[in-house]
Amino acid sequence: MNQYVNLFDFKQRVDYKNEILSGLTVALALIPEAVAFALIAGLSPLTGLYAAFVMGLVTAVLGGRPGMISGATGAVAVVIVALVKSHGVEYIFATVVLAGLIQILAGVFRLGKFIRLVPHPVMFGFVNGLAIVIFLSQMDQFKVADATGTLYWMTGPPLFMLLGLVALTMLIIWGLPRLTKAVPASLVAIITVSLLTIGLNIDTRTVGDIASIQGGFPPFHIPAVPFTLETLSIIFPYALIVAGVGLIESLLTLNLIDEITQTRGRGNKECVAQGLANVTSGFLSGMGGCAMIGQSLINISSGARARLSGIVASVMLLFFIIVGAPIIEKLPMAALTGVMIMVAIGTFEWASLKTFGKMPWHDVLVMVLVAGITVLFHNLALAVLIGVIISALVFAWENARRIRARKYVDEAGAKHYELYGPLFFGSVMAFREKFDVAGDPNEVIVDFKDSRVADMSGIEALSKLTSSYQQAGKTIHLKHLSPDCRRLLANAEKLIDVNILEDPDYRVLADD
Repeated sequence: MNQYVNLFDFKQRVDYKNEILSGLTVALALIPEAVAFALIAGLSPLTGLYAAFVMGLVTAVLGGRPGMISGATGAVAVVIVALVKSHGVEYIFATVVLAGLIQILAGVFRLGKFIRLVPHPVMFGFVNGLAIVIFLSQMDQFKVADATGTLYWMTGPPLFMLLGLVALTMLIIWGLPRLTKAVPASLVAIITVSLLTIGLNIDTRTVGDIASIQGGFPPFHIPAVPFTLETLSIIFPYALIVAGVGLIESLLTLNLIDEITQTRGRGNKECVAQGLANVTSGFLSGMGGCAMIGQSLINISSGARARLSGIVASVMLLFFIIVGAPIIEKLPMAALTGVMIMVAIGTFEWASLKTFGKMPWHDVLVMVLVAGITVLFHNLALAVLIGVIISALVFAWENARRIRARKYVDEAGAKHYELYGPLFFGSVMAFREKFDVAGDPNEVIVDFKDSRVADMSGIEALSKLTSSYQQAGKTIHLKHLSPDCRRLLANAEKLIDVNILEDPDYRVLADD
């Protein structure tokens, strides 16, 4: 309980300048993203901005990963867009609240540890796919709509002007850290390009051209839906998907930041924080969300490591909504586009390209497949789930081939089978083929010292094996079986010679 109450590590050295400037940079980058995701979901821009403020603030204060940024995300927007069209915005608020409750339960029951089951190739695929998605999402800024609303690529001077401003932004972000790291390069780039466009009166698309961000403090609002089982049946499937997508994306982002900062976040604590944030967002007219890998990387690359940056980002975002909207709406989209393209370049795991031809083919396949699904369907949860399933099947197949037996007959005439490798559903067939029931002597000893019965299929295989020897009038001794196997093999209890003293004690890793 103490880890949930002790929110701030006062022993941590905090660079207040970096934290505040990083938070300001993130706040500026959050605006177009939140607006865009709200529009994708068919909601008003303020619904996305309110979600970004609430999600960012709650997770910054209560989350398990200082420095990570949460807000309205495309993964959640894609899930809820169908519900918006069929039932309206009030059902979205109810769905977000229910999704938050599910996430809180996931944290309370310490399910965050299952993110450890995600293999490294899946992580590579997830990160690379997300980098490509971030990059491709910026391409819309290079398109304009005609009278019918159809988008087509810019041409002529407007395109060259936009390319020039984006290139200038990227150049500043790339070059400034080589001169000084006193201020975040992304913030300097945004301010420089903004002053340039405003001062020279350059005609280019601004934040205000997308939508107005003017508003007030998020209003408290109980979702206006019937509190009936029918409503629950409508929103529960969406809530379950939103909760799952949110937790997967948040925990994978947490792991990524852990690797970058060489520290360790708390997965279960983050699950609870994400849940509380979504519940709060649903009651404050927000669309909900989860961790944002792009903004998180902007924050971390700007030098932020503490909770203060996330708090500043959220408070500044609210300040922009209430007070600074007229100024923020003048920011050129070119500057924010340049920032996000640099984020995409920095997010992509370029080292993963070196694995081709050097790593096992199935790992490369999983990495490419996860990246491809992420890009094509924009569904991170589906991509990760498919990657984990394929990796698990490959692992099962590889281990099924590894079970083997050393056979010999001792001086007393008893035949020994010393097993190596795990006995589970995948290796049951190979296990049965090792034994010659008809040709073996009257006494057989099967030694599991270097093997492990992993599941019920293995238990059933042992039960059938002992029954086969019993029907042949022969005695079989199973040595070095674990206590759980001994209890489950009740039917063969009289035939089993169990040595539990030498069996290792298997324990689950400690929860975080």
